[in-house]
Parts: sequence; C-alpha cells; structure tokens
Amino acid sequence: MPYPFTIGSFTYRFVDLKELLAKASPLRSGDGLAGLAATSYEERVAAQLALANVPLTTFLTEVVIPYETDEVTRLIIDTHDKQAFAPISHFTVGDLRDWLLSNEADTPVLRQVASGLTPEMVAAVSKLMRNQDLILVAKKCEVVTRFRNTQGITGHLSVRLQPNHPTDDTKGIAASIIDGLLYGSGDAMIGINPATDSPAATARLLYMLDGLRERFDMPTQNCVLSHITTTLQLVEQQVPVDLIFQSIAGTEKANASFGVSLSLLQEAYEAGLSLKRGTVGNNVMYFETGQGSALSSNGHHHVDQQTCEARAYAVARVYQPFLVNSVVGFIGPEYLFDGKQIIRAGLEDHFCGKVLGLPMGMDICYTNHAQADQDDMDTLLTLLGVAGINFIMGIPGADDIMLNYQSTSFHDALYLRRVLGLRPAPEFEQWLLRQGIMDNLGNRLSGNTQKQLYAALVD
Repeated sequence: MPYPFTIGSFTYRFVDLKELLAKASPLRSGDGLAGLAATSYEERVAAQLALANVPLTTFLTEVVIPYETDEVTRLIIDTHDKQAFAPISHFTVGDLRDWLLSNEADTPVLRQVASGLTPEMVAAVSKLMRNQDLILVAKKCEVVTRFRNTQGITGHLSVRLQPNHPTDDTKGIAASIIDGLLYGSGDAMIGINPATDSPAATARLLYMLDGLRERFDMPTQNCVLSHITTTLQLVEQQVPVDLIFQSIAGTEKANASFGVSLSLLQEAYEAGLSLKRGTVGNNVMYFETGQGSALSSNGHHHVDQQTCEARAYAVARVYQPFLVNSVVGFIGPEYLFDGKQIIRAGLEDHFCGKVLGLPMGMDICYTNHAQADQDDMDTLLTLLGVAGINFIMGIPGADDIMLNYQSTSFHDALYLRRVLGLRPAPEFEQWLLRQGIMDNLGNRLSGNTQKQLYAALVD
C-alpha cells in the first residue's frame, strides 16, 4: 500500500509501510549504510507527517517482514492482545502520540495497554517524538521484576556490576567485584562476559560468584554471559545458574546468526524456571539487544534498525525477563555515528521497551572509533535517569578491559543516585546497610568489608 504525502507542490511517495517507517526515522548512520534513510530533511518530515496519519490497525494487516517467512512476525501477530488493544484501536499513530503524552495515559493504564501494542506501532510513534516526549512517557512506565531482589520500583536505580577480565582471571575479577560492591553496585546482578564460552570455564566463574553470594547472604543474582546452549548444559549439570542470558534480535534471520530460535529460547526459559533459585520472584531471563544487530548480520529485510530493535522487544517480553539491556553504542559508528545519534537511540530503546512492558536498562556506551566521548555518556546517563531507567552498567573506570569499549562506572551510578535521589534495590540496600558499606542517606562508608570480601573471593 503506497503512502503519498504532499508538501507544497511536491508529492513524496512511500511505496509501503516499511519504507515509510524507515524514511520517518531520525538520521542515523546504519540506515544510511543500508540505503534506507530519507535523502533530505524535507523527505523525513513528509514521512513523519504521513506516518502520523496511519491507523494503528494497519500494523496488524501490513507487516514489515512476511508472516510466512519470519517467526518473529508470527510471534508478534499471534500473541497480539486484542482486548488490551481495544481502547486505542481507533487511534492513528499521531493520536497514539498525543494520548501517551496526556495525563489519561498514567502508569496503570500504560501497564494495561502494553500487550495490545505491537513493536512496529511503538517504533512508529517514537519517530514522531522529541527527546523530551520519549523521556516523559517512559517515566510513567513502571515495570517491576523479581528474582533475589526487586527491580524497577519508581525511585530506585540498580547497577549491573560487570567485572570482566581478558583472561577470566579470578583475582582480577575479584578486584572488580570488591570495587563495585563498595560503591553500592551489583543489585541488578553481577554479570561477567567470559573470555571463553567453554562450559568448564563458565562453570568455574558461576561457582565463584555463587560462593561469594552465599558467604555474605547477598540478595543479588549472578550471570555469566555464555551462549544459551552452554548455559543449558550447565543447568543439566546442576551448576548454580541464576539468570539465563542471550543476545536477541528482531528477525528470525538475525537470531539465527546468534545461534538461537524461539524454540531454543523457550527451552532455556523452562529450564531456568525449573531451578527455582529465585527467593522473591522467578523472572529468570536476561536479554541484550542493540540497534544495528539485524543489519550487521544482513538479517534486517530492509527494515530500519530502530524498528528491528523494537521487534526484539516482542521476543523478549514473551519470556518475562528479569532484565533487558540495550547495549546502545557498542556496535560502532557504522550504525550510530556520534554522540547525538547514540543519545537519541538510547532514549528510543528505553521508551519502546518500557511502553511494551519490559524492564529496560542500558549499557550507556561507545566504541573508541565513534565520534562520541564521556560527556555524551554523561548526558545520556542523566536523561535516562530522569526517564526512570531500571538499571545501568557499573564497570571499573567505565573502561571494559576485556571488550574494549567505554561505558559507565561505579562512580557514575553514585552520581545518578545522588543527583536524582534514587536508591538501590530495596533488599540490596538493606544488605549494604548491614555490611556497613552505605548509611541511611546513601553515603559510602569504610570498614572491614573490603578485606572480608577479598578473603572470600580468593579462597
């Protein structure tokens, strides 16, 4: 179905919904690389105006990737909640924007309507929004999950402690864990990106992390980010697996490039539930995503990268994840060229995920060859804090020595908590108080905890 739009004496013609979505996207290098971006600001504005007039029901009949050839499309259509959609079924995309920004769309209402929205609807409305619009709406979306502590409560900010080491050296990892815990990080989880995906190496790290947790009765969860097939092997061997990790994307072809399918994700989800290791809840999945992953694997089907990213959230929400992490700037300047594009993408990802009902966090990051710096990350960090992000990353010095990229530090998390009056996860905060790491005002304390933690880790 074509979508023409006239400005003055010139008519722009968009051949189908897929092209309209791509042309309406704010400028980013990945869409330009794929030949999908608008060729001028005028064409982009025309696409946005045309997109504003598209009825939401169109997204249920005109799919961007064929139903017959893509299992993610089938998932989106087959799981669409018609009852939740009914109150807004008469909206256009522009109407949806206005309604989301209204006082009528409060936290309970947004929670009720989430399953009635498809990722393409949410991607479309984000393309009509300014940055402040994305922040305002996301702030209203409270998505709470539980495992050994509670994530996502308004007024709280958690941190994934990421103690990576280029050789998986346990002493190096231990030093980073001690550093992070003494800054109040680690409530989202302690998550290691392993240098090797071997089951033996992964198991060794999991046993180390679980031993630390048990010795100090720490109300957090651990994860070693091995491939899901490796994790499944370890579950069968009764290795102490808390959260099950996998990178996912928004198309069947892109997921295949990660070595996963929906059936494999379902198997892993059921395996994680069977362990019953959670104490306050049983959200067991941890997913990572990122704009450009479908394009980089040639699995994008000529769909713009932000719409592909939103489709990944449809995959994630089926499995009721504990955390979802958009690794926003990690894939490089070929997809998000500079700080401006990374900031915009981060706000889009957080907005889309939250509106779709996901517990969104973000690795606020960039690679060293991108036209970005730590000031850009400070800006995005602060904006996402205002928008109510569930968690951020905590990495020693904001510099990951194994993955070789720049992110956010333990100190950055302290800054954000202090400037916005945010607290750690409730159960973890009580543990920090008991350990003498933090006082009731959220200030760091010193004491014997560092020596005790180090002794536990090197045993």
